[in-house]
Amino acid sequence: MPRQLVKTHIALIGCVCLCLLGYLSWFESQAQQASAQTARLDFDSPDSLAVVVNKTRPLADPAYIPAELHDAGGVLLRPEAAGAFGQLSAEAAAAGVGITAVSGYRTAADQAHIHESYSASYGAPTADGISARAGHSEHQTGLAVDIGNADGSCALEPCFETTPAGAWAAANAHRYGFVIRYPAGATTITGFAYEPWHLRFVGTELAAELHETGQTLEEFAGFPPAPSY
Repeated sequence: MPRQLVKTHIALIGCVCLCLLGYLSWFESQAQQASAQTARLDFDSPDSLAVVVNKTRPLADPAYIPAELHDAGGVLLRPEAAGAFGQLSAEAAAAGVGITAVSGYRTAADQAHIHESYSASYGAPTADGISARAGHSEHQTGLAVDIGNADGSCALEPCFETTPAGAWAAANAHRYGFVIRYPAGATTITGFAYEPWHLRFVGTELAAELHETGQTLEEFAGFPPAPSY
């Protein structure tokens, strides 16, 4: 092989190695940043915007009541969530989409009543798949809001995703700090059926991360799936 060709091959191999080293360095940096972000978040305290509440992670205080609640379109939410929902609904309206708040903060007693009602109507196994037991509900944190269309179409039904409000929320909610907490295809992880109407406020930074990666809160936090109590 001519000497010049050998030199060219060596140079190409060197470039490839440098590129691989650069990629590995970038990948490691991204992993470290993600790990650092996760470490900064509090997934346990009911007062934390990142608290993870599910069937295996009940609220630390079963009778938890947020220190402050504000009106958000007729329902109560924590101040951060209420302000963000106001912005979300206002910008949706400006885009010609009416989004209403259907349900927000619930006391432990409220949640117990709802779950008992579903159990009486559909049986306990079905109720557990569509409604949280008291002490395990995101609504009790004051950070969750169920939304609907202004005309009430597909209220609290899977078809909500095809409505103007459902489609707009899916595409834009993360910009205001909300995520669809129980996404399609994640029942074995979250423990609940797909709820395109159930928005959970986590703050804009975490919401953007979850929206981009498609992860659930459980996956992002590194917690095991919570399909059952």
